[in-house]
Amino acid sequence: MPVSGKKTLILNILDILRRYSDEEHRLSQKDIVDILRREYDMIVERKSIRRNILSLREYGYEIEYSETVRMVPNRRTGEMEESYLWSDFYLVRDFTDSELRLLIDGLLFSKHIPYSQCRELVEKLEGLSNTYFRSRVRHIRTMPDTMPPNKQLFYTIEVLDDAISQMKQAAFCYNSYGVDKKLHPRLNEDGSVKEYIVSPYQIAAANGRYYLICNTQPHDNVSHYRLDRITDIRLLDTAMRPAKTVQGLEHGFDLPKHMAEHLYMFSGESRPVRFRAKKSILNDVIDWFGTDIRFSDESSDEVTASVSVNLKAMRLWAIQYGPYVKVLSPQSLAEEVKQDMQQALSQY
Repeated sequence: MPVSGKKTLILNILDILRRYSDEEHRLSQKDIVDILRREYDMIVERKSIRRNILSLREYGYEIEYSETVRMVPNRRTGEMEESYLWSDFYLVRDFTDSELRLLIDGLLFSKHIPYSQCRELVEKLEGLSNTYFRSRVRHIRTMPDTMPPNKQLFYTIEVLDDAISQMKQAAFCYNSYGVDKKLHPRLNEDGSVKEYIVSPYQIAAANGRYYLICNTQPHDNVSHYRLDRITDIRLLDTAMRPAKTVQGLEHGFDLPKHMAEHLYMFSGESRPVRFRAKKSILNDVIDWFGTDIRFSDESSDEVTASVSVNLKAMRLWAIQYGPYVKVLSPQSLAEEVKQDMQQALSQY
């Protein structure tokens, strides 16, 4: 935004560098003078540009430039002497355009942030670059709003972040969608709204959504909750339950291992599972289970995989990849998958 007055010249120059410069779009002193006249209604000399840019560099702004040497006559003596010309100014940014693009894509592909809030965040990220970057992401504004919004999402994240950092418990309502496409709180047997009291340990992203990894009072195991289904959260004064006293966290919390074992964020114990997989889906297998998976008995087109995983999650995963996967053990899991597929086939 233009600011009038000579004392604000340095702020206007900084604004110009932010809006119009990067490594591929460098500005000369004349360029900056022209923009000051056209957009800020300021008439300045070129030497003022260099002086103010020097001040900005002294204040800690990383402004790059090129310097050339030319021979000019001395006004007093007429003798030729060296003169240094500064040009090609640009402001070095905290984020490259590719990094901003990655952050924006992460917002767009998330399924838990309402469209209006996502759009506001995208616009803020755009503001970290310049006008050239904005022109390349205008199509973002046409993305569809297909998910019912939970306007409490960001507040939920703030409260959980405070609870985790202060090692406190939190209480909230947990909701499910009805046919009216709205969230409805889960109820107790007497019809009252059920309140969940949890000891939160970690917020993690999985399958395009945010999940809370916690312990739910009075149970002893690990629980997972979708953040976009949490409402009416509040921070409690009671201390959280130590993670080492929770089943599955006795030896500490290993987030990558936990995420690999809980594919769909189901709660429950992880167990050793063996399955036979077509080698054509190895990329998917690694994407889901990570590099801790063990392979054996390789043939030309198949391989046996061994992994520790939540059994509920593995049951769903095996159905999802049914044509390419056969569960070998445990036998009870193989029977459950077989029954699921038979039941699914009976629907047709």
